[in-house]
Amino acid sequence: MKILGLIGGISWVSTADYYKLINEGINKRLGGLNFAECIIYSFNYADIKRNNDADDWDSTFTMLSKACLHLKESGADAILLCANTMHLIAGRIEERINLPLIHIASATATVIRKQQLKKAGLLGTKFTMERDFFTSKLAAQGIETIIPGSDDRQFLHETIFEELGRGILKNETRQRYLTIIDSLIKEGAEGIILGCTEIPLLIQQQDVRVPVFDTTRIHAEAAVDFALE
Repeated sequence: MKILGLIGGISWVSTADYYKLINEGINKRLGGLNFAECIIYSFNYADIKRNNDADDWDSTFTMLSKACLHLKESGADAILLCANTMHLIAGRIEERINLPLIHIASATATVIRKQQLKKAGLLGTKFTMERDFFTSKLAAQGIETIIPGSDDRQFLHETIFEELGRGILKNETRQRYLTIIDSLIKEGAEGIILGCTEIPLLIQQQDVRVPVFDTTRIHAEAAVDFALE
């Protein structure tokens, strides 16, 4: 079994889900008392958020690449960035550390393509929705992306950091998310990507009338595949 290096704390809430899903995935495949070999480096979320607010990705790159090198030195065979937004600098990090980095958007695009969908709505932080590090991976597999309007993007961004990242789940926030999802479906979205690892805490498949793609679960499954290949 290969050793997985997890960069977490972005937020700790979804990092806990990663740990659970990866261990469950390994055990489902191997049975008995078999579970994942993994190492977790968990950041103080406030430090990451401060850099995000300043659009200071160079500082975040320095922090994350240093942490990844610690994991590499500890024996990690691959890296998972346990947050969609951090994949904005995934390419730079992979080049810096010279280890495989399991990309959340690539894994998600592969799952969507297998369902033969051509158009998907994307929810996430403003970075994930507005920049191309996620959507370009979808486009490479022939998937068109629809994103919410400006006001909705701002609402999603703020609630991800101020509520979901703290483990705060409000019914009124959930209802607004569902309204946003409905608007994307009306625009032609054949599926909805929960492109922030905290959104599955609030929205699940039974809430939505088209396929939902939980990037946390998809990423964890890709990690299990890597560990056991």
